[in-house]
Amino acid sequence: MTLNKDLIGEIINVTSKAAISCHKFIGKNDKKNADKAATDSMRNEINKLKINGEVVIGEGEIDEAPMLFIGEKLGAGSNLNIDIAVDPVEGTNFVAKNLPGAISVISIAEKGNLFNAPETYMDKLAVTNEVPIDATDLDFSVEKNIKNIADCLNKDAKNVTACILDRPRHKKIINELKRLNVKIKLISDGDVAGALMVTDKKYGVDIFLGIGGGPEGVLAASAIDAYGCKFQGRFIFDKDEDILRAKKMGIKDLKRKYDLKEIIKGDSIFCATGITSGELVKGVKVKDNNFITETLVTHKNSNMCKIVIREDTIKT
Repeated sequence: MTLNKDLIGEIINVTSKAAISCHKFIGKNDKKNADKAATDSMRNEINKLKINGEVVIGEGEIDEAPMLFIGEKLGAGSNLNIDIAVDPVEGTNFVAKNLPGAISVISIAEKGNLFNAPETYMDKLAVTNEVPIDATDLDFSVEKNIKNIADCLNKDAKNVTACILDRPRHKKIINELKRLNVKIKLISDGDVAGALMVTDKKYGVDIFLGIGGGPEGVLAASAIDAYGCKFQGRFIFDKDEDILRAKKMGIKDLKRKYDLKEIIKGDSIFCATGITSGELVKGVKVKDNNFITETLVTHKNSNMCKIVIREDTIKT
């Protein structure tokens, strides 16, 4: 099934309005209310759409946020049954501290085509589409992945760039990348945006790797699919409660490695609107009584991968 192209503008509207709604919280050290504003806006706008929607990726329980919860039914109703994945604010700390890179994110697909990811960590690998799919793998060593990328791109390992979250849990990987003399792009937060760095040469990233949020992995995979890049993920279940939740979601093999086509099937629409300006998209701006927003949008079946700029009149 192909998602109606008319939906693209409507989904752009969802993330644009969410980004605008938390603009007033930028730099106010109030990430909870910024997230609430974006979440409330997103729920309100999705409920206007002529869809039967269900949230399969919702707000993170870890953040104790005012959730768009997994299983929540959204939409004004129709015969169009849709899976919805959301992150109203990726980078709540970026908003609170007025730092670059906060985005509002959504992905939709036909019912049953978006993986229902548990709120747990995921070991991830995303690689530029210039490298053959079988050249890299989560089960390969860091060295083998880097050397294979270098060989495929016909360059030295010292000219390969790896993006990774700057976390203590990644110390071993980062040390190995340093040993291999790889260029390292460390990011403080935002691993949806981090994974998307492999989608375009202008970002200068060949591989994104390391452990981040499982839900964020599914969101990133939706966009990466439209670019023809590689994505793999393996959930990490360290706690009994995580294992129980996974089993309730129907995940039987807790050590399974998921490829892109298992995470996102069929057609999809992905939108990421900038809240604060980052490498992916510019943040919300105010000009002549208008909010100006910039959204990265992908629609797989029409091969759409582009930036959309729109204006919304400031309501007084």
